[in-house]
Amino acid sequence: MAKVTLKDGSVREFPIGTTMGEAAAQISPKLGKEAIVAKWNGEVVDLSTPIAENGNLEILTFEDEEGQWAYRHSSAHILAQAVQHLFPDVKFGIGPAIANGYYYDFDTEHVFTPEDLAAIEAEMQKIIKEDYPFVRKVVSREEALDFFSERGEKYKVELIRDLPEDAVISMYQQGDFTDLCAGPHVPSTGKIKAIKLMSLAGAYWRGSEKNKMLQRIYGTSFLKKSQLDDYLYKLEEAKKRDHRKLGAQLGLFSLQEEGPGFPFFHPKGMVLRNELERFWREEHRKWGYLEIRTPIILNRSLWERSGHWDHYKENMYFTKIDEMDFAIKPMNCPGAMLVYKTEQHSYRDFPLRLAEMGLVHRHEKSGVLHGLMRVRAFTQDDAHIFMLPSQITDEIKNVIDLVDQFYNIFGFKYHVELSTKPEKAMGSAEIWEQATEALRQALEEKGMDYIVNEGDGAFYGPKIDFHLEDSLGRTWQCGTIQLDFQMPEKFDLTYIAEDGQKHRPVMIHRVVFGSIERFIGILIEHYAGAFPAWLAPVQVKILPITDRQLDYAYHVKKQLERVGFRVEVDARNEKIGYKIREGQMEKVPYMLVVGDKEMAEGTVAVRKRGVGDTGAVPVQEFVTLLSKEVAEKE
Repeated sequence: MAKVTLKDGSVREFPIGTTMGEAAAQISPKLGKEAIVAKWNGEVVDLSTPIAENGNLEILTFEDEEGQWAYRHSSAHILAQAVQHLFPDVKFGIGPAIANGYYYDFDTEHVFTPEDLAAIEAEMQKIIKEDYPFVRKVVSREEALDFFSERGEKYKVELIRDLPEDAVISMYQQGDFTDLCAGPHVPSTGKIKAIKLMSLAGAYWRGSEKNKMLQRIYGTSFLKKSQLDDYLYKLEEAKKRDHRKLGAQLGLFSLQEEGPGFPFFHPKGMVLRNELERFWREEHRKWGYLEIRTPIILNRSLWERSGHWDHYKENMYFTKIDEMDFAIKPMNCPGAMLVYKTEQHSYRDFPLRLAEMGLVHRHEKSGVLHGLMRVRAFTQDDAHIFMLPSQITDEIKNVIDLVDQFYNIFGFKYHVELSTKPEKAMGSAEIWEQATEALRQALEEKGMDYIVNEGDGAFYGPKIDFHLEDSLGRTWQCGTIQLDFQMPEKFDLTYIAEDGQKHRPVMIHRVVFGSIERFIGILIEHYAGAFPAWLAPVQVKILPITDRQLDYAYHVKKQLERVGFRVEVDARNEKIGYKIREGQMEKVPYMLVVGDKEMAEGTVAVRKRGVGDTGAVPVQEFVTLLSKEVAEKE
C-alpha cells in the first residue's frame, strides 16, 4: 500500500499500481468523472500513471489552469489527426495549448481556407466520437528518430535532435495518429466536448524568418457548449468594444503613421483624460499627497546611479546635449529622489507622499504596439512615499485602501499578486526578504487573498500588483505597490531621526491607474464607450425638433453650462428620429428633446441612455438630477 497525501492534507492509502484516475474515482465518483490530469509530487501526469510509492496527489479538473492546458493540448492533437485524415501529405510542426485555446502548425502544399476549417472541425467531431485512448510510450532517441524519419516528419526529427542527451522522450498515440509529445493528456478523445476552430495564420518554423512559413490553425475547446458559446460571445463583444475602433468613432484619440506608439488625443479625448486627472488630484489631496513635476530629459549619470542604465537601457531613448549623454526618462522615480534631496527632512515629515503625473518614454518594438494599451509614451500616475521603517505596514495598507476606492468608483473587481525577486535584481537577499515580508504582512493584515508571482518583481524591489477584471471578465494589470530599500541607498537619502542622527528612509513606489493612456483604453472597452455621466466628453445633447426651438435649445445649453455641464446642441435640419439615433451612436448619457410644448412650459423631454424616454421635467429638475449623478460618480 502507498500512503498518498491529498490537497486538503488528508492521507489515503491505495494499493501500489492504482492509477491516478482510479484514485480520483475512489476519492469521489464526481471527481473521478471530472478529472483531466493529476499532479503527482508536483509534476503534472496522465491519469493512467500508476501510484508506485508514497507521495502527494492533486487531481486536476477543467477548473484548474493546468487541467485546461492539458485539455486543450489534447484538442490540438485531435486537430492534427483530423488534418492528417483530410490532407495525407501534411507534415507536422508543433501544437501547444495557449491562453484560451491551442494551435497546430502544418506544412502542406494545400493552402487552407476558412471552408477547410468547417471540414476539419467535422472530422475532429468524428475522432471525439470514436473515443480513442491517448496512449503514452517512452522511447529511446534512436527509436523516436527512426519512427519519424520513416514518415518524413523532418520537423519532429529536428526537435528530437535538439533535445538534451538525458531527456525522456515520449510519444502519444490516439487511433491512427502518433505525435512526439511530453504530455500529459486527457484519458481519451471522447473527453473533449465543445470545440471550435477559430482562425488561420502563417508562422515561421520555430519563429525564425530564416525558416519556412508553415500554416497555423487556431482553435479552442471547453467542457460544455454553454462555456464555448459564452467565450465566443465575449470575443464578438470584445471586437465591438475595441478601444481603437471606438476611440476613432467617438473622436477620442488617433494613432498616426508619423508617431507610431505616440497617441494623439482629440478634444473629446482630452475631456475624458482631464476628468480622470482632476479626480486623481482631488483624491490625492484628500489622502495627503503633495504633487510634483520632474523633467523628461535628465543626465546619464542620474540613470547610472539609479540602476536604470545597467538594468533598463534597452528600453530607453537617448540624446546628447552639449556633448553630454542624456536619457529621456522611462520612469519618474529618479526625479522624485532629486526633489527629496533639495531639503533636509525630519522624521516628523513622514510619511512624505510625493505624487506626479509624469510623462515617460519607453522603447517598445513595433510588433507589440497596440492602441493605447501598449505605447511608447505614456503618463504614469506615480507617487513616491518616504517613511520610517516602523510605518511600512500601515502605509502599504493605506495605499491598498486608496487603490480599492479608485477601482470601486469605476466598477472594477480585481485580484492581487505578490511579485518576488527577479533573476536580474539589485541588493542583497536579506533586504529582498525583508521587503517581501513587509508586503506579505500588509496583505495578510488586510485579510486579502493574493497569488504569489515568483520572480516577477521590479529589479529594485518586490511589489504588489492589482489586476482589474473588466465587464467581459478580462484582466488587466494596472495598480502596483513596490517597496524599495535600494533607491534611498543609491541616492544617499537621509532624514533626521529622534536621536538627532541621520538615518535612511524606506520608500514605496506606487501607481493606481498605472498609465493614464492604458487606463483610458481599458475604460473605453469596459464601458463600450458608454461612459458614466461624470466622465462622458459630452454629457447632454439637446435636440430641437424644428428650427423654431433653436433659440430655446441654446438658452437651455447656457443654463446647463453655467452649472458646469458639457453640452452640445444638434442644430441640423434633420428629423428628430435621426438625431436621436445619432446621439445613441455617440453614446451620450442624456438627450433632451425640445419641441413647442417644452419651449412653452420651460421643460425638456429627457431621454436617458439605456433607458429611453423618461418624460418631460423642468430644466432645474434635470439640473438637480444630473448634478447628483455627477457628484456621486454613479
